[in-house]
Amino acid sequence: MSETLLEVEDLHTRFATREGTVHAVEGVSFSVDRGEIVGVVGESGSGKSVTARSLIRLEDPGYIERGSVRFDGIEMTDADDRTIRRVRGDGMAMVFQDPMETLNPVFSIGEQIVESIKVHESPEKQGLLDYLNVPLFSSRGKRSQMRQRAIDLMSEVGIPHPETRVSAYPHEFSGGMRQRAMLAIALAREPDLLVADEPTTALDVTIQAEILQRIRDLNEELDMAVLMITHDLGVVAELCDKVVVMYGGQVMEEGPVEDVLTNPKHPYTESLLGCMPQTCARGEPLNVIEGRVPSMVGEPTGCPFASRCWCSSESCTSGELPTEQVGDDHTSRCHHVEELSESMEAEQ
Repeated sequence: MSETLLEVEDLHTRFATREGTVHAVEGVSFSVDRGEIVGVVGESGSGKSVTARSLIRLEDPGYIERGSVRFDGIEMTDADDRTIRRVRGDGMAMVFQDPMETLNPVFSIGEQIVESIKVHESPEKQGLLDYLNVPLFSSRGKRSQMRQRAIDLMSEVGIPHPETRVSAYPHEFSGGMRQRAMLAIALAREPDLLVADEPTTALDVTIQAEILQRIRDLNEELDMAVLMITHDLGVVAELCDKVVVMYGGQVMEEGPVEDVLTNPKHPYTESLLGCMPQTCARGEPLNVIEGRVPSMVGEPTGCPFASRCWCSSESCTSGELPTEQVGDDHTSRCHHVEELSESMEAEQ
């Protein structure tokens, strides 16, 4: 039996705005086992990235109203700063969507990898070092060893000629190389869980495939769990073992990748699959989901997908959504699971 590494239960993350409280994450629950790759998929505005940031406690300026995020036995929602620093280094690491917004343009790639190693090597001392303004790259560190470790990490993630590129700056790297550099920084302390937030966005398909293959290789070599945040069902199909489908800050469907993608049990999942270019004949217009993602300001009622759903009814617009067990480890939050199944059988 697999060991659960991350368990999220009834997570609610909010943002206070002038228009009102944004319910960005609303009762999200899922788990990640050691060595497992889990995809979180949904269109823009579905709450995927806020969920990911909440796990690693980077939700500011938002806040976690209630719920549990338990990582390797540690409750992250009420952990102190020292514990969170330690978990971010040795336990959980994150690759962000846009490396140009994350990488520091005035430090070389090698220096930024070394920074990640040093910061998380002694997290209990980092607050004092920050207060005293001690340089991260001072002579107190074993600079040559750190540099070699940076070179090794760059090699691991597929950056060619790391011995020379370790001294290069972010603007000297291509988009794919910068994303690899971000991956090297995240892997500096060999985390148990890698949270990857849209790591292949804005990359061409060849580079996307290389990045995804590198993540798969690292997963197998290090037995490292991966939480892949994406809007691309192709990425989910290629890389993930399990998928969590989100919409309107809520989980709509969850289960093994093959079951969910070949036998969806929620209208939103079915609609997403119908929008894939592969489902359209050449020369025909691409399928779209009519309507817009609902506003997440204010207390949600009913199913967030109801206004865009072809099988919605009055029961969908108010009250709690039921969680239906539709297969082994496969659940759907929908009032009309049976109707959807009958419709799909009729189409086949």
